[in-house]
Amino acid sequence: MTAIGMSTKNLSVYYSDKQAVKDVSLDFQAKQVTALIGPSGCGKSTFLRSLNRMNDLIPDCKITGEIWIRDRNINSPDTDVVSLRQRIGMVWQRPNPFHKSIYENIAFGPRYHGTKNKKALDEIVEQSLRKAALWEETKDRLHNSALALSGGQQQRLCIARSIAVKPDIILMDEPASALDPVSTSKIEELIAELKRDFCIVIVTHNMHQAARVSDKTAFFLTGEVVEYDLTTNIFTNPQKQETNDYITGRFG
Repeated sequence: MTAIGMSTKNLSVYYSDKQAVKDVSLDFQAKQVTALIGPSGCGKSTFLRSLNRMNDLIPDCKITGEIWIRDRNINSPDTDVVSLRQRIGMVWQRPNPFHKSIYENIAFGPRYHGTKNKKALDEIVEQSLRKAALWEETKDRLHNSALALSGGQQQRLCIARSIAVKPDIILMDEPASALDPVSTSKIEELIAELKRDFCIVIVTHNMHQAARVSDKTAFFLTGEVVEYDLTTNIFTNPQKQETNDYITGRFG
């Protein structure tokens, strides 16, 4: 699988007349994890949701600027948003498995996009669960309800569900914030594995998590990117005073 990155150019997001994201231009590299950090309300989750057009679903939300994957601006009006969200997966803060079996949670997306062959679906389910480090825990109960899984297992199932449709990019909005420390560690290990195949963008409030899992970090403040650099530089030698104040706990 060839990983594909993406970039934004002067991306802004408005809710009615309030500007929540201000002219953000960022490049996200293939086979890397980029962390978006910053205090609550700084625009990082709003920015993340813009990357697969989820903000389109919010009334009075207007987005300007460009989002590029390869040579296409996916923010253009003629974009097929359904196929776009196949290419750019999303994992939310709280696990949100379908009220279906473990198997059907994974098979739903590929079946929706045209895969009908049972053997092919079986292979996709197994491969996706293996990539999400969940196969050994679920292989004997694939037809049991996904809701019977623990919170950490449900979140890994949601990750498996997102990769079953073979996206290029995976967006994660605080994927471990609702989980216990052991489950959080498993999610972080999984992110490290998945970046071999995917471009990953993760929003996190956890500074230690950002430092552990990401290759690059963008620090957001009041809708703007204050600093964007290699994660090691952001956490050991930030160039902006606001960045230093945030990561040392002076505010946020």
